[in-house]
Amino acid sequence: MSSWAGSNLEDNIWNHDDPLNPPPPDRSSNPTVNWHKQKRSNDTHQSLADPAARLYKKSSGSEAKLGYLGHVITENRNGLIVGTRLTLATGLAERSAALEMAANKEAGKRITLGADRGYDTRSFVEQTRALGTTPHVAQNDTNRASAIDGRTTCHQGYAVSQRKRKRMEEVFGWIKTVALQRKTKFRGIDRVGWMFTLAAAAYNLVRMRNLETATA
Repeated sequence: MSSWAGSNLEDNIWNHDDPLNPPPPDRSSNPTVNWHKQKRSNDTHQSLADPAARLYKKSSGSEAKLGYLGHVITENRNGLIVGTRLTLATGLAERSAALEMAANKEAGKRITLGADRGYDTRSFVEQTRALGTTPHVAQNDTNRASAIDGRTTCHQGYAVSQRKRKRMEEVFGWIKTVALQRKTKFRGIDRVGWMFTLAAAAYNLVRMRNLETATA
């Protein structure tokens, strides 16, 4: 989810505490700055308009943008959202949020948790199992050993989970386009998170209406 402050990084990000790179003398709303070859990271820069937003990119070749990470967990039967989280944009946020949401399951109830291969780490798989949840994570065996072995992949439920988890793209697609959350109009993790949860609730209402219409 892109930050409201993320359209013009040069206008919003500047490290005022770096003596070797002081802010430009022109303190107008649109100062003249030479950003050529300058590296920007969360360790050296911070948004002036939305300090909680962080630079993040989904893949190594993509552009880093200011934003937050929204996370949802859905149930397989009807595709309804049963949990949401909004976190700072960090490399470990997705797995941490998944574990936190999985921990909210009904005590004593065994569930499965489907996820893409970005979750295929030994730490995540072990922590998921410790919660009484079976990790149905897509295997990432490219130049490495997967933490998911044949004891999990041999079951029919694993294939079902891998098929159902792709519904997640429909959820995020709806939230970004119909609910207009591709670029939030709020600032701060609390307000952005509140709006993300509201959008997820609206998705569930639309989904339930469509399911009822389909079975009528």
